[in-house]
Amino acid sequence: MKHPTIPLLLTLILVASAAGESAAQAKSAGAARRDSVIDAAREIIGLQTYCALITVDSSGGPSVRTMNPFPPDSDMTFWIATNSRSRKAAEIRQNSRVCLYYADHGRASGYVAIKGRALLVDDMNEKLKRKRPYWDQAFPDWKYLVLIKVIPERLEVINYKRGMLNDTITWRAPSATFGDRTTGAALPD
Repeated sequence: MKHPTIPLLLTLILVASAAGESAAQAKSAGAARRDSVIDAAREIIGLQTYCALITVDSSGGPSVRTMNPFPPDSDMTFWIATNSRSRKAAEIRQNSRVCLYYADHGRASGYVAIKGRALLVDDMNEKLKRKRPYWDQAFPDWKYLVLIKVIPERLEVINYKRGMLNDTITWRAPSATFGDRTTGAALPD
């Protein structure tokens, strides 16, 4: 007489094994998709000289200005130079939430929007790493030169060349989230 629990146990083991493989494949596909979203964003960013920096003003409304950023670091951290006495620096001191927006609508290549937190960095080594020729004229003694470091939390991208388009129903763009670099926790999408 066969024991009825052995086939059931074998079936459960096979189902659990297949579920584990599916979860691993889904995680791998998710990482590949995230990497392709970031690569598509880097491509659009690389085509631009300028971006828009959006900060929050004292009344809670958006303030937008054109900036000349540095290319993003390997971890997608962004750097921009500004005057420490500027309105944008004051707004960042009050509310660190910012958005960077890259687009060239004339060529219709797509766009990238990066939401994150900004820090004002007044470190001479960081400034020297990023020195631009016009700084000597714009900031004669570098007294008021400060860097804005934007730590990304979420980015979204439309890249027409790569066929990376928005959802046809919700119009939501492909996106990637970045973990909270202070706790390592994933941020909500």
